[in-house]
Amino acid sequence: MKKHSIEICMGSSCFARGNKRNLQIIEEYLSKHQLECALSGRGCIGKCRSGPNIRIDGEEFERVDSESLIDLLDAKLGHD
Repeated sequence: MKKHSIEICMGSSCFARGNKRNLQIIEEYLSKHQLECALSGRGCIGKCRSGPNIRIDGEEFERVDSESLIDLLDAKLGHD
C-alpha cells in the first residue's frame, strides 16, 4: 500500500482562513480510517490569495474548505 503525504500550509493567511480547522479534520480522518500518512505543516508558499492551500502526494489544492476537504481526502487517499 502506498504511503501518502499531506502538507498543509501553516502561513498566517491560510491558517486563519481555514487550515487550522482543516488540520483537525485531516487528523481525525486519518485516525478514523487508520491510514498511514506523512502529515506535515509548511511555511507560506506565497499563494495566500488562493488559500487555504494543501498538498496531497505532491499535488496542490487551493481554496480547500472544511466542506470539500472530506471529499478531497476520499478521492486522493482512497480509504476503501
